[in-house]
Amino acid sequence: MNPYTRRPLSWLIVWFSALTGIAFFLIPAFIIRPFHHQTPAALGLALALRQRAPLATLIAAMICFLFAFLLWQSNNLRRSIVLSAVLVLVAFSAVMSRLNYFEWMFHPVDTAEFEAESASKLENPEMILAIRFADDARAYPIREMAYHHIFNDVVGGVPVAVTY
Repeated sequence: MNPYTRRPLSWLIVWFSALTGIAFFLIPAFIIRPFHHQTPAALGLALALRQRAPLATLIAAMICFLFAFLLWQSNNLRRSIVLSAVLVLVAFSAVMSRLNYFEWMFHPVDTAEFEAESASKLENPEMILAIRFADDARAYPIREMAYHHIFNDVVGGVPVAVTY
């Protein structure tokens, strides 16, 4: 097989491996977002891809880099720019798939402020998470919990981790 007939196949492999690597990072990042509805099927897909992403993006990046190196032999500036952009995106996806970027979306509550029920400004239909131990009770607005996801508190002298 001469180099000119291998070139389209090499480009196909570069594009396929690049898209695969990028998809393993982007699909979970797009599906799992705060304040957006996720169907069980979509969430299942996102979690399955997220679990396999570190290995899949590494393999895709290695294949992409190998075939990009083979294509780099030509002195075409436009092809070099396209290959460089693709390689940067694939490398970015491989790195990001190893980080817990979901932590960046959800910020912890530094100091909680509680107020009496009569002083609260919650709308009537707003949902809350409520907990009571002994004579102590707390209510956590789901709107806030959906953003923070976990809150450590002490209710009735008992440490609790409230999560949503």
